[in-house]
Amino acid sequence: MGRPRLALVPGEPAGVGPELCVSALQHDCGADITVFGDRAALLRAAHLLDLPLSLDGSGPGNARLVEIPHPQVAAFGTPVPANAASVIAALRMASDACQRGELDGMVTGPVHKAAINAGGIAYSGTTGLLADWAGRDVVMMLANEVLRVALVTTHLPLREVADAITPQALERTLGILHASLQQDFGIARPRIAVLGLNPHAGEDGHLGLEEIEVITPLLERLRGQGMRLSGPLPADTAFLPAKLREVDAVLAMYHDQGLPVLKHSGFEQAVNLTLGLPWPRVAVDHGTALDLAGTGQASPSSLMAAMATCARLAATRRRTGTMETPA
Repeated sequence: MGRPRLALVPGEPAGVGPELCVSALQHDCGADITVFGDRAALLRAAHLLDLPLSLDGSGPGNARLVEIPHPQVAAFGTPVPANAASVIAALRMASDACQRGELDGMVTGPVHKAAINAGGIAYSGTTGLLADWAGRDVVMMLANEVLRVALVTTHLPLREVADAITPQALERTLGILHASLQQDFGIARPRIAVLGLNPHAGEDGHLGLEEIEVITPLLERLRGQGMRLSGPLPADTAFLPAKLREVDAVLAMYHDQGLPVLKHSGFEQAVNLTLGLPWPRVAVDHGTALDLAGTGQASPSSLMAAMATCARLAATRRRTGTMETPA
């Protein structure tokens, strides 16, 4: 069967992405790596870090390269909008290679949204792009060694969240999360803790009706179909260690309900997964860190965790025969 084959996309060339890639490639993540990016940016990072880098092989310190040159050399810490198209092209070419079945998964470094938009490309996030390109509904889930937290809504103003918590949105999210826990993590009967929207999960309607009118009826229906769901649970106690030991994932209603807890429990090892794609995609859980670019001080721990996680997910899909093949 061989080792999984992963795409690695460094992201914004003026940020820490190239440095993190060079550092992470010094370690064997359990997969063969193909980097989609600019050779000069990677070699500059290797020179800065005084680390070996070969772009024509595999193994520690080595990777294959699909070169997507950046039209301008970006100074460390200063994104160049003219490079926006090449940054997006790297993502698209890596995605296409996975879609064709040439690679088994995709790991992405941090991208600078403002620079891409300044370059004339409407961009709100890589997750949305990958979903559009693959024609799939997706769910964002962050994970570390302690817990997994998926989100019903992602980057919404808080005043819009309640209207977005609909039976359809909940059912779609839970369906994707449940299938991914089976397909990617090899959990035959996943246990999912579902948080309420309101404080104390609405306190029997005294603090909001969303739990009574939307969340509880949907959970009861899905339980009737065989899903192992607990909730809706008060968010302030759902993350107690004893309760987390009883579940495989937590579903939060909105971004800041679940992610602060996860990041507090282990930010350096946290990764961002896109569930629902035909192949695993894992990203770092941090930004471009422009202030650290060029200093050699950025930690590759999140990227290393993302690569190792993606390798495990791809291997699980291969082993269980759930790796999707191109049509």
